[in-house]
Amino acid sequence: MAFNSGMALQRLQVLTILAVLAICCLPLTYGILDEDEYNSIYREQLREEVNQEVGRFPFLMPNVRPKTPELYLCTPIKVDFSKSYYIVGYEPNATMNTAHHMLVYGCGEPGSSKTVWNCGEMAKKSSEDTASPCGVQSHSQILYAWARDAPKLELPEGVGFKVGSDSPIKYIVLQVHYATITKFKDGSTDDSGVFIRYTEKPMDKLAGVLLMGTAGSIPPMSVEHMETSCEISENKTIYPIAYRTHTHSLGKVVSGYRVRPDDHGMHHWTLLGKRDPLTPQMFYPVEDKEPIVKGDLIAARCTMESHRRRITEIGATNNDEMCNFYLMYYVDNDEPLNMKYCFSQGPPSYYWSNPDVGLNNIPDKDASTL
Repeated sequence: MAFNSGMALQRLQVLTILAVLAICCLPLTYGILDEDEYNSIYREQLREEVNQEVGRFPFLMPNVRPKTPELYLCTPIKVDFSKSYYIVGYEPNATMNTAHHMLVYGCGEPGSSKTVWNCGEMAKKSSEDTASPCGVQSHSQILYAWARDAPKLELPEGVGFKVGSDSPIKYIVLQVHYATITKFKDGSTDDSGVFIRYTEKPMDKLAGVLLMGTAGSIPPMSVEHMETSCEISENKTIYPIAYRTHTHSLGKVVSGYRVRPDDHGMHHWTLLGKRDPLTPQMFYPVEDKEPIVKGDLIAARCTMESHRRRITEIGATNNDEMCNFYLMYYVDNDEPLNMKYCFSQGPPSYYWSNPDVGLNNIPDKDASTL
């Protein structure tokens, strides 16, 4: 599909409306450059994208200068509501020496009208105005996640994340976690982010991401299992594509399963994927592509090993922990799951083996070893 320069310019202008219009009206809280400098990369990209079927949009932090450790910053783009776009890939523009991790959210509304805002859990300890990535009452889902120098992600042929038009995703928000700020003490700025690959060519296979996670805590000097599970209660068939794991420094193994009950109430566990979460945190192809249907469960476990002499809580900083398993999937001629997140209370309250959870035939050793 070819685009003339007028069409491409209109598309670019709409996608960047927040980033362009808001800069001139905001204080340089994070060291944002002026409008001409900020948009030069977009004009350069425009010249390259004319007459290309797949566009490549640079969605980057606008040269921010983080001033406090463990800072989470968000920046939005607005999608053209009159058209449907399909995201088919992500190319990270970041290194783990600068960005601890990045998330890309699909939102009904952004959490703030600002060009850049503080959007982390640690924000409550700051005097600056803060907000979540997506508006409190709006649609929110994760479209992409990156950490530890993971490479680019390309979705399978014919699969894409639908945004704009009749999709609930009207804005896309980039969140970057800056764990340390040493490199910014000399006045340097940062443009970490992703290049979003997209097309206007209609697709029947729509992608989605289910994020599994837990709350809870890890006792000192112990090995702990942080577990969660959710039943697929919607009358939809999902086709697993890829998985991603995420913990901080205590994670040893993160595993995810499709769990299917038989007529006798026995659970049959099929491995979707497991990784050492301290390797590059990219999306890896699933181990089993068999469709997941209504009545199946998705279960995830993070095996954590602590040599600390203190309790480690789930939280946003490197001193805390996280337990996440992302499952990327697609649906064929249907809408992705309404369920975007599956979280449990975690230890010491929630385990797969709890009577009220009801899971049986648990692959205990397999779930915690590579």
